[in-house]
Amino acid sequence: MYGIKVERLLINYKTLEMFKRFREYGHQELSMMEDLENKIVENNSRSPFYGIYFGNNLVARMSLYEINKSYDHYFDPPQDYLALWKLEVLPDYQGKGYGKALVDFAKSKHLPIKTNPRINSQGFWEKMGFQKAHYDMERDLGENPLIWLPEGVNEKELEK
Repeated sequence: MYGIKVERLLINYKTLEMFKRFREYGHQELSMMEDLENKIVENNSRSPFYGIYFGNNLVARMSLYEINKSYDHYFDPPQDYLALWKLEVLPDYQGKGYGKALVDFAKSKHLPIKTNPRINSQGFWEKMGFQKAHYDMERDLGENPLIWLPEGVNEKELEK
């Protein structure tokens, strides 16, 4: 979408203040404030947080972590992958392409992606090309992960 720019968020108290707006909308389970507070050291720390601003307001955000292939239990061949967490768009900005822009940004890294969707967000993730991972009780521990597979990558076969 034209004019939407995803950028890495700085780890500082200004970003922490902007995160408070998300919590105020009742998405406490998605609050990234605790993650951010634990990482505040200095402005130039490498941040796993990405967001989209509308003017000076942060209106969409996500966490994006690169996971080493030694922990890959989802993809074949085993490889580094991205864990996309806590994607959230403020209610007044939903349906305008901000969530899609965040997901497209993650996909542009050309690595497989794993996410654990919020309740009632399954349709969004399916539109973004994600699929349910075959459930493995030991691996998934009650979560229902969704995965996105770039070209040349398959879901790992479950061992029987």
